Amino acid sequence: MSGNRLLRSSAVFSAMTLLSRVFGLVRDQVYAFVFGANAAMDIFLIAFRIPNFMRRLSAEGSFSMAFVPVLAEYKETHSQAEVKALIDRITGTLAGFLLALTALVLIFANQLAPLFDSNMSGAEADLLAEMLRITFPYALFISLASLAGSILNSYGRFAIPALSPVLMNITMIAAALGLAPLMNYSVTALAWGVFAAGLVQLLFQLPALAKIGLLPRPRWDLAHAGVRKVLRLMVPTLFGSSVVQFNLLFNSWVAFALIGGSVSWLYYSDRLLEFPLGMFGVAIGTVILPHLSSRHAAADKDGYSKGLDWGFRLCLLLGLPACVGLILCAEPLMATLFQYRRFTAHDSWMSSLSLMAQATAIPAFLLVKVLAPAFYSRQDTRTPVKAAVVAVVVNVACVLALIGGVVAWSPAGQAALASSGGDYRLAAAQIPGMHALLALSIAIAGWVNTLQLTWYLRQARVYRRQPGWGRFLRQLLLATLAMGLVVGALRWQWQDWTPWLWWQRGWRLTAMVVAGGAVYAALLWLQGIRPRDLRGH
Repeated sequence: MSGNRLLRSSAVFSAMTLLSRVFGLVRDQVYAFVFGANAAMDIFLIAFRIPNFMRRLSAEGSFSMAFVPVLAEYKETHSQAEVKALIDRITGTLAGFLLALTALVLIFANQLAPLFDSNMSGAEADLLAEMLRITFPYALFISLASLAGSILNSYGRFAIPALSPVLMNITMIAAALGLAPLMNYSVTALAWGVFAAGLVQLLFQLPALAKIGLLPRPRWDLAHAGVRKVLRLMVPTLFGSSVVQFNLLFNSWVAFALIGGSVSWLYYSDRLLEFPLGMFGVAIGTVILPHLSSRHAAADKDGYSKGLDWGFRLCLLLGLPACVGLILCAEPLMATLFQYRRFTAHDSWMSSLSLMAQATAIPAFLLVKVLAPAFYSRQDTRTPVKAAVVAVVVNVACVLALIGGVVAWSPAGQAALASSGGDYRLAAAQIPGMHALLALSIAIAGWVNTLQLTWYLRQARVYRRQPGWGRFLRQLLLATLAMGLVVGALRWQWQDWTPWLWWQRGWRLTAMVVAGGAVYAALLWLQGIRPRDLRGH
């Protein structure tokens, strides 16, 4: 794939992802308006995280990272009929495993629910079990949808997979507005929305697969050489993805034990963080994995190295201003987008704390979207796992150290300890803002992961840095500094956003974003960076 095509494919994927994020933003505004941030919403978010956990383990995580390089190899060295046979058997094997797992969750949902918090009331545990049964089939639907997307991406069809999340957001909005008023527990409507959204996303991509002659006819065949190779590559990535997802579940478990609303505050901040990560990181990572896999399969070391260099530069060009912008605009964003009806000024402030903490690692999160495919494309699935394990240990250690330190040493923590009889867990649940420490721990672990992968890449000697990096970094830092000064000055001018109406918040936030973006782009232009420089080689 040429540099022009890489940039064009990334632009198409980013445009579709932007559309999805806009609908996702509307969805989250509907959530905030209809449900707010409370214990019932926390229960739904926990229930939804379980099938999401399985989705990331299967098609979007370890499975796709093992499957795409093998598919690229089959395209280079095998006939179309053999490629089709591989896809049929991969689909059947994945579906078989997930069907069995879904059946187990449906049977044992009541036993799983109390594992998240032994102090939940009986009604809360029953609600969580009910929503687990409704949402878990999503894992099956969306994993097959993600597998379909991986096939389409490998054949250069990026628009359909990138557009399918829009359908999920539309479905969830319809469930919140249309179905919620009809339910005994209104939040249960979101669980049914998740079920429908997964099915819709899968069905949406099937015509595109049929058009290129690759609509799967699922076959269970563990003896197939391609299936066995994918499974062999998948074992270490499955472990790595499990470790990473454990990280998220651990943080969710801790957040669920904190002040009510903590899971929701982290959710809303995470949704805004997903704007740059989804628009840029996922787009770049999705496009670059098939490119690097094909360059490796063709033994094109120069093209492989130049593709990586293009990805690194683009991640930093987009990641640094996004980092500074989200830190400075965190509270204005929360107030403008969500602070209506049941979502209060307190919710905006609490959500902005976790957003600022996580935003410090946006460049790291983006770089991982290029660094990890650098290894997966070479069918090296072990190295990212080693880095992920260390990052998870760092995250857990930071969570325990930061929360334990605040409880033990701060005046608020000592007062909470006294009132809770020395119980650190109960004391932590009384202190506002502790959820932000979870976000900070994720950011620290993100940087540790990025630095490790960078070091491993240097050790592998498969990437040759292209000339001009010193000058590029100086240009980037100067433009980011100028942007930060302009946005910071406007933020200082407009400090309290609570009294304003939505349109008053809206035009001020727009002014901050436009002014910052204009200064950043102007400084890059004045220093000689042009759009053609982003095309790669």
